[in-house]
Amino acid sequence: MKTKLTLLDDQYRFGGTPHVREISRGIVSDGKGRYAIHYLERNDIFGSYKYYETPGGGIDAGETPEAAVVRECWEEIGYRVKVIASLGEVDDAYNLIGRINHNLFYLCERFGESLGPHFVSLGDRMIKKTLWLSIPAILGLYRSMPEEGVPLLVKRREMPIWEQALVATEGK
Repeated sequence: MKTKLTLLDDQYRFGGTPHVREISRGIVSDGKGRYAIHYLERNDIFGSYKYYETPGGGIDAGETPEAAVVRECWEEIGYRVKVIASLGEVDDAYNLIGRINHNLFYLCERFGESLGPHFVSLGDRMIKKTLWLSIPAILGLYRSMPEEGVPLLVKRREMPIWEQALVATEGK
């Protein structure tokens, strides 16, 4: 069963006319039971936070969600990936910037040699490192994130997907 969630922002005041951003995100395996997770640091209008997030980003005009997750993973983790399965959708709001993210999550597997990440967007520059960990370890990182601000919003969006990925990959 695929996850489908709609989440509200109870952390920030409403700041503008809502617009929707289409996003593809990858739960990316190395084929050996480890998965990519970004460690980010930010200090901006949302506040100063350190937290974890899955690779991914905006879907470009004319691009399919699957092509977007492949491109985003290449940009952010430096590997080509193949999409294995769709894991679900999460709509989450960011009141401060008047945005609703429509996140499409895909289980992916990396292949080939690392090409090295090559950050493209300003958001990519918040990525300080990418860790390759087991799903239980990643869930532990999410549980340790602050219970406020952006980290809480990201945790609400991503933990259910990682929990589903754990079930989907058990025994593999």
